[in-house]
Amino acid sequence: MKIVQLVGALVCLGFLLPGNALAGDTLSDVLKEKGMINKEDWIRIQAAKEKEEAETSSKKGNASDVKVGWGKKGFTLESGDGLFKTSIQWRFQGRYTYSERSDPRRIGDFNDNAESTFELRRVRMKVGGHGYRPWIKYYFEVDWQPTRSAGTSGSDTRLIDWRIMLEKYKWLQLRIGQWKINYNRERVDSSGKQTFVERSIVNREFTIDRQVGAMVYGHLAPGTFADARYYAGVWTGSGRGEANDDDNMMWMGRLQWNFLGRDLKWTQSDIKYHKQPAASVAFGAYTAIGKCTRWSSSGCGSLDGFTSDSSASDGQYKVEGMMEEFAMKWRGLAIQHEYHWKQIKDSKIAEGAPGRKTNLMGSYSQVSYFPHYLIPAVPKPLEVAFRYAFVDPNVSIKNDKRQEFTGGINWFFAGHRNKLTLDASHLTLDRPVGSNQHEQRVRLQWDVSF
Repeated sequence: MKIVQLVGALVCLGFLLPGNALAGDTLSDVLKEKGMINKEDWIRIQAAKEKEEAETSSKKGNASDVKVGWGKKGFTLESGDGLFKTSIQWRFQGRYTYSERSDPRRIGDFNDNAESTFELRRVRMKVGGHGYRPWIKYYFEVDWQPTRSAGTSGSDTRLIDWRIMLEKYKWLQLRIGQWKINYNRERVDSSGKQTFVERSIVNREFTIDRQVGAMVYGHLAPGTFADARYYAGVWTGSGRGEANDDDNMMWMGRLQWNFLGRDLKWTQSDIKYHKQPAASVAFGAYTAIGKCTRWSSSGCGSLDGFTSDSSASDGQYKVEGMMEEFAMKWRGLAIQHEYHWKQIKDSKIAEGAPGRKTNLMGSYSQVSYFPHYLIPAVPKPLEVAFRYAFVDPNVSIKNDKRQEFTGGINWFFAGHRNKLTLDASHLTLDRPVGSNQHEQRVRLQWDVSF
């Protein structure tokens, strides 16, 4: 009966007392003063309230508290309330190469002296996290670039990525800054999460690389047959670290269909062992007008046979490209393929005459597998892989194709964060006149992130 009276009194007081009278422990004090509850009841109510507040405070944490830890993204600092977080990661990539440091493209590259080279290919610092809200994210990456080609200047530190992402909703997100445009998988996949030592010969000719701009993107109908990702944006088209010198912009769109209802991250090799197959097909296209006929981490550049970007006039080249992509991972098997088309229109080739159009095509296909899942006696960290790629720099000219045949093995100490990669390539160059050229190359690389 006492409990019923107490509940009735609480309900009545809840309506009669003003809002501020219900704050804190005012209600229990009023009940005690009116004799509705005795001192022992009041003490129990106060004790329960203090316990609840302590548990809530422990879960939420205080903004001034700082949590320190380490995980996949390196060392982390996080505020107690979870509204601010920063991750700092260092990455080292040491490489030995023989007999070509880079991909040979011209006849002189195939006939030059052999190179036996040790180098720090990449040494980088990555900083990312969120601020004010978990969906307001940021990221930047510094490349210390410890080794340069022979005959060039010394090392140079570069800020290669900086961006802010607003990702409150899965279906509509915004990114602004400078980063590798989400055009094709091979380029966006981090160099530290590749199956082979380096990207294929297709990359140099067809990537649109890092640009400054803005992009909207999103994930639609996740987990269904209609599962898809889209990317659309506008950039300067001038390459990394360069302002635009005219009013022409680069426009890009990409649509990715995850037709099995499972998404694929921007990473190679099936390290996580997908029990269920995950696959996607994607199509992308872009257009740009300016001085550049190619792009790289160094910024705006020029393909062989075209006026250099430093000598080209404003808006001289209109560059357009399209690509088709397929990727799949399942039970240790990873397959990845891209086909590229690119057209370069030179508007200044001859005054008063139509501009020259050059069409380029290229493609690569690669497959990798962990044989342990087929033959248990094979060590689990071992992966084998093969890649074929070709580049046709001008489809109107016959017998000028370059090809790449690369086989490789990986030993994963801790996934992509600590791995050893060995690959060997057979590289060829067809010639319209004269004998075809070929070259062999071996590379050994240790990649560590911590």
